[in-house]
Amino acid sequence: MILKIQHFKILERKLFIKQLLAGSAGVTLFASQMQMLQSCTTSDKTKKLGVALVGLGSYSENQLAPALLETKHSYLSAIVTGTIEKEEIWSNKYNIKKENIYNYTNFDKIVNNDEIDIVYIVLPNSMHAEFTIRAAQAGKHVICEKPMATSVEDCQKMIAGCNKANVKLSIGYRLHFDPINGYLMELGQNKVFGNMDVEAGFAVVKKNPDEWRLQKPLAGGGPLMDLGIYALQAAIYMFGELPTSLWAKNTTKDTTFFNKQNIEGSLEWEMTFPSGKALCKTSYEEDFYCYITAITEKGEIELNPSFTYGGLQGKTPNGPIEIENVNQQALQIDAFALNILNDTKSIVPGEMGLRDMYIIEKIYESANASSKEVFLDEIPNILDLRKRGN
Repeated sequence: MILKIQHFKILERKLFIKQLLAGSAGVTLFASQMQMLQSCTTSDKTKKLGVALVGLGSYSENQLAPALLETKHSYLSAIVTGTIEKEEIWSNKYNIKKENIYNYTNFDKIVNNDEIDIVYIVLPNSMHAEFTIRAAQAGKHVICEKPMATSVEDCQKMIAGCNKANVKLSIGYRLHFDPINGYLMELGQNKVFGNMDVEAGFAVVKKNPDEWRLQKPLAGGGPLMDLGIYALQAAIYMFGELPTSLWAKNTTKDTTFFNKQNIEGSLEWEMTFPSGKALCKTSYEEDFYCYITAITEKGEIELNPSFTYGGLQGKTPNGPIEIENVNQQALQIDAFALNILNDTKSIVPGEMGLRDMYIIEKIYESANASSKEVFLDEIPNILDLRKRGN
């Protein structure tokens, strides 16, 4: 049976929270209902929307393009690349027409291509604003990878550009479409196990100075812009609240290397929320870690790993989380296609990316001022639209 999202929210919430408290049966119930939610549609439209990938790096190659082979409401129709050698490889592999292959110089000609409905920006962070605005001016809806941009000012320009062109803008926050992270949102926001504090972190070793993510002009910063944003997001969606203040500390160990790159190597910060605190950290120089832990009145909720593309594993005070891993990118892209087909709002809109960039700037401000507490008086008031008002 196909359920509308709002029906799922109103009619089923009390039932599955009550069963969650009963133990593992609640986990099984949530899994089946979340899968139903993720696959549902409120439209009878069967058109599949064409997606153009802009930037054919590892994320496009290994995650987004394969995901578009699994989507129900969208498909890979075009590519934009600056590497000539990739054109034939991608054309043959994904059956892309020669006329649907663009480069960064002739990109604006997509305005004349009716087979492109959505442009997915998968470029270095500093290029997000330019190509989002250009895509909007061509009349195309946009998914922009996170972080949305490298400054609040650019985020505002991107939102204004999309609004002016009357196109939709969504940010690549795939975990809002992941049923396991969605389960944690429900547990935390509904205080199923009582009040809590949250800890979250993400680290991957990166030491190649030629990689664009370690170059300040392209990345806009270090691991906070790449990995730490996941911990920032997790804290917000676990509480379902906006932080009111924060402090941050640059904890870089290899200062010789990272100071030369003009980025942080490691960073930690704490955010204060109306109902608790979140301690977060991120690093390009520490061995891999990837976790969300909520210390509740009735025990720990844990997801470890928490932010990877698959293999997520977790537990609650009631036992292991038994929810199937899914193709997060496929669900994310299809959800946006349905937003377009049904003229609905994305649950991860440009305003959310702006909110997170505002917080990131404040984290850097605090870290640069020797961990001075910074108050978030002007934080954009945006939460996951699916969770609002719950």
